[in-house]
Amino acid sequence: MAGELYLGYRGDDAQTPFGKFFKSEMATLPSHVVEALHHGPQAGPALLAFEDAASIADEGYQQTENGYGVLDDGSMQVSVRTDMPGVTPAMWAWWFGWHGCDTRRYKLWHPRAHLSARWKDGGDAGRPGAQRYIGRWSMISEYIGSARLNAAIQFVTPATMGLPADTDDAVSICARLGSGDAPVDAGWFVHQIRSTQGGAEMRSRFWMGGPHIAVRNAPGVASRAVRPLASRVLGNSESYARNLLVHCAQEMNHLAGFLPDLYDALGND
Repeated sequence: MAGELYLGYRGDDAQTPFGKFFKSEMATLPSHVVEALHHGPQAGPALLAFEDAASIADEGYQQTENGYGVLDDGSMQVSVRTDMPGVTPAMWAWWFGWHGCDTRRYKLWHPRAHLSARWKDGGDAGRPGAQRYIGRWSMISEYIGSARLNAAIQFVTPATMGLPADTDDAVSICARLGSGDAPVDAGWFVHQIRSTQGGAEMRSRFWMGGPHIAVRNAPGVASRAVRPLASRVLGNSESYARNLLVHCAQEMNHLAGFLPDLYDALGND
């Protein structure tokens, strides 16, 4: 199943404990995301620098909660906020550990763009809590806009990006993002989920390209040979950043709409 690439659920896919949660109609983009898209690229000084990633855990909001653009170092930066009534941070920690072993689970998240997902080490491993994803590689295939991306996502501890440890009120999903076809990394992301009155909100941040391109398992190495590969993956920086903002807003808003019911049904799985 995980190796098959297709869009949509097949007939037998619905015959699972979670098949009823597959919804082909996507949730509409929230108005604050539409406004950011109309605004277009933001100036570099208005975007969050990678070295300030840990500030996402501070109280309040940042200058750009929804937007995208290119920083002075040549990397692209994307920020998205998702409001999630009825959702808790713990539900998202469970989701990131639960969905990665089965393409059918992954497709619940974004039925129009997600193609396949598997853990590089195989299976689900029966690990508790965040240990189900931290330290593991998720091998995914999906569309960002109309470009197909085969990616390798290595989940890391929040401390790796300078963020505090997870609590009941706040969870930080942090990862290194790279190519699934070659040993090249190209970016970082964090989804910081914090409790709000009546639910939670997710504040997503991505940094892609520029100084974040490196040969995997060789920190600090970014040879001329790997930059063209990363460029083919990322394409035009501003266009890719815009498409990534849309993709993130779509999948997070869509899943948030039924995550509480999914968690109630399968949260012990």
